[in-house]
Amino acid sequence: MKRKFIIDTDTASDDAVALIMAMNYPGVEIQAFTVVAGNVNLNQGVQNAMFTIDLCKKKIPVYAGIDKPMLRVLKTAEHVHGKDGMGDIGLALSGYKPEKEHAIPVLVEKINQQPGEISLICLAPLTNIATALLLDPSIAGKVKECIIMGGIGKGRGNVTPVSEYNFWADPEAAKIVFESGMPIKMVGWDISRKYAVFNKSDAAKIKAIGTSLANFTVDIQKKLDEYAINNSLIKGFDLPDPIAMAVALDKNVATVVKKAHVSILTNDDDSRGQSVMDYTGATGESPNTEVVLEADRERFLEILYQSLQP
Repeated sequence: MKRKFIIDTDTASDDAVALIMAMNYPGVEIQAFTVVAGNVNLNQGVQNAMFTIDLCKKKIPVYAGIDKPMLRVLKTAEHVHGKDGMGDIGLALSGYKPEKEHAIPVLVEKINQQPGEISLICLAPLTNIATALLLDPSIAGKVKECIIMGGIGKGRGNVTPVSEYNFWADPEAAKIVFESGMPIKMVGWDISRKYAVFNKSDAAKIKAIGTSLANFTVDIQKKLDEYAINNSLIKGFDLPDPIAMAVALDKNVATVVKKAHVSILTNDDDSRGQSVMDYTGATGESPNTEVVLEADRERFLEILYQSLQP
């Protein structure tokens, strides 16, 4: 029996690779892609998702969701991923039409119809998920698991010294989700920075696969590669959403997982969106999250390479 996924995305260059990995992984049925504003505006995220689905020759419904954070002005990451979110390499990212239904009632309906069966994979600011929880809080106890790319398990942030983009973009939404009681597994940016960085040699190995998907995977990282080297000060583009997706596809990718109470700060200073990690019980709060602290890069690469084969 196939595992059932709903994937929430703000489709830019790393999301697109995560989508490919999920679509081409055996034993997974993707019931929906829900799109939210984040890396790019909502419509651009929809276009990018549907372009990627076409490239994989799949038919999966795409539902547009919320077009701005709950209480904040939308601050995209176009300076990281390019104006179109896909490296500004001239792809025809327009003309696609998503399903007529809005993402939020679709999320609520599908989770309610299949209690205990849906794996919710969250690659974006958590606005869609938080809004669905406000509409029906009971869905928190009905998802099989909720795997979130976001926050920092340990180390530095990528927007402020302590904050990761997805939580920073909509901290109020992240706070709602982490306080909801959902069975959360968090894959922070620290995992990407340590296990999912691709230098020139690593990128060449992907290209050597020789497929259109392999070329696409590297080419759309053009702007991200520049940003990673010049701003994040790492040796090449990193792929946070794909390594989170790898954890969702094969739990053995996460080699060290620790329970923690995670709280999200909603301040207006550099701590905005910070994931405060309590691993020792200092707050007196029970753990609400399984946090991935170490990962298997080789297994991640196996899943990635396999998804790009002819």
